Amino acid sequence: MPRSIEQGFSDFLVKLKATVTENAAAKSHRTSIEACLKNNFGLNRFTRIGSFGNGTNVSGYSDVDYLACIPTNQLTQTSTASLVKVKNALATRFPNTGVAINCPAVAVPFGKYKSESTEIVVADYIKEENGYKVYEIADCNNGWMQVSPDAHNAYVDYIDKQLGGNVKPLIRFIKAWKFYQNAPISSFYLEMRVTKYASQEKAIIYDIDVNNVLQGLLDSDLAAMQDPMGVSGYIYPCKTDAFKVDALSKLKTAATRANKARDAAINNDVKTAIEWWQKLYNDKFPSYYL
Repeated sequence: MPRSIEQGFSDFLVKLKATVTENAAAKSHRTSIEACLKNNFGLNRFTRIGSFGNGTNVSGYSDVDYLACIPTNQLTQTSTASLVKVKNALATRFPNTGVAINCPAVAVPFGKYKSESTEIVVADYIKEENGYKVYEIADCNNGWMQVSPDAHNAYVDYIDKQLGGNVKPLIRFIKAWKFYQNAPISSFYLEMRVTKYASQEKAIIYDIDVNNVLQGLLDSDLAAMQDPMGVSGYIYPCKTDAFKVDALSKLKTAATRANKARDAAINNDVKTAIEWWQKLYNDKFPSYYL
């Protein structure tokens, strides 16, 4: 029996959500990391952030992020030195994991599942603004920048609820393309761009809106965007100019494939449309036949 395009996206979403095993792995190392940081520096807050914390993770590809708010007197004026301090403490506690700095975080790559790979974002509490805690984290240029994961999560949650819970799946579909095609674009950037796009829509239809988002990213030349919550200033898509060139090349291919999928759908050629979605998602999108 053939799949419809709508059913294809519905079945694809099930594949993208973390498995029970991944969720268990994601939780398994929290206690030991938290204890290590608390013993070495003290902790004002330790909370899960990022895609796992916000329900936009992609199975097999998303790691787990925690914000570690460390007392100011334990941090250094330069953010790099603070990351080194935390890295050294975690490397002493977990000597066989290959602890490394992955700015603005310290990465602790546990286990065989990506969900066991844990990133610790070192943070300094600054203030509360509009009911949300604001922190400074490493800006990857030896300085500090302001962020508010609580505010950003609330923003995504609000727009998602306004559109019937369809925004977080749309974010997952865009992130899945990024991971499956190895496009070096920040997941946070994509999350904010998709949510900003969705905030101007009255309904979400996945094949239409995946196409629109990809085309919009390409048309904007992956421009930096202003933080919709007014906390972080500009949000940048890529860590380096070389990454941006690579990302735009892959984005151009993706937009072409999504456009062809939409054209086929408009012509009621579901089989061809699904074949183009399969190309877009590196053959991980469900096939035409059930």
